[in-house]
Amino acid sequence: MAILERGSYKHQMPTQNPFVASMHHLDFFPAGNGNLGPGSMKKENEGFDLSADWRMYYGKNVPGFPAHPHRGFETITIVTEGLVDHTDGLGSRGRYGEGDVQWMTAGSGLQHCEMFPLINDDKPNTMELFQVWLSLDHEHRMVEPDYKMLWNEDIPRISIGEKGRETRITLIAGEVNGIKAVEPTKNSWANNPINRLSIQLIEMDPGVEYELPVVSGTMNRSLYNYYDGVAMVEGKELRKKMYMFLSADEETIIKNMSDSVIKLLLLESEPIDEPILAYGPFVMTTKEEIRQAYLDYQETQFGGWPFHEQEVAHEKSLGRFAEYPDGRVEKP
Repeated sequence: MAILERGSYKHQMPTQNPFVASMHHLDFFPAGNGNLGPGSMKKENEGFDLSADWRMYYGKNVPGFPAHPHRGFETITIVTEGLVDHTDGLGSRGRYGEGDVQWMTAGSGLQHCEMFPLINDDKPNTMELFQVWLSLDHEHRMVEPDYKMLWNEDIPRISIGEKGRETRITLIAGEVNGIKAVEPTKNSWANNPINRLSIQLIEMDPGVEYELPVVSGTMNRSLYNYYDGVAMVEGKELRKKMYMFLSADEETIIKNMSDSVIKLLLLESEPIDEPILAYGPFVMTTKEEIRQAYLDYQETQFGGWPFHEQEVAHEKSLGRFAEYPDGRVEKP
């Protein structure tokens, strides 16, 4: 049997080494107020209420996550709908979304904020994103912070089967059928092919079967149903908001048992053969390193936060772009 564990989740998906956390955000934001914030708001929309249709998270004026620190790992932010405004204390900023992916290596430490600008004032601003936390190994935990955009236009989309009976794969990381994803940041665990790391969004038409390839007995493989419908995986149902941990050295058949499309998230990789300790915004190898991370942040603020506001959103008129600390500007 290829299934090692299965269960359900609410917002944060259970993960396996080297993945530290995986969050799924789906917010049905209303029309904007002209200043990138919501035009209307109820009490349940304040804060982080997962039962609400949308939420402000920690933002006061614009939804999102104001300035906060990270060290020792990477964030991979996959935005399928809506926009994100990124700013960090080292001089990077950008606006991305509608299929873009941001790959950020926190390394030795930085502060950043992630705000969700509500650009449309005349219609809703629905937003969906995944954020995956990927550990660095001990050798690379304290590398210089790095940041890279994987633009929607460059991300491989792979179709298997005939129209109406297809499996469609959005390849964020790794390789499928000889097609390789856009390279991640240079010090990422994903950058070494022997680690066989892959991140995929998989859509399957009704009645379609798809076989996950046999890889190795040491790989960790996780599968999540984040949409609707039912997938049958080796005789077990995978319904909305359910996950499975799968063996990667056995044949695994997925079949869409629904009369509509199903959408799955696949995370897989060879593990990091070292302790991984996550505490708050830091991921390190030992408790002493966690304590040191807090001390370093208190002393240095990881380079500081050179802005008047903790939540920074960009000008409404700007499109998708990335600006780097050296002043280089990149657009899709």
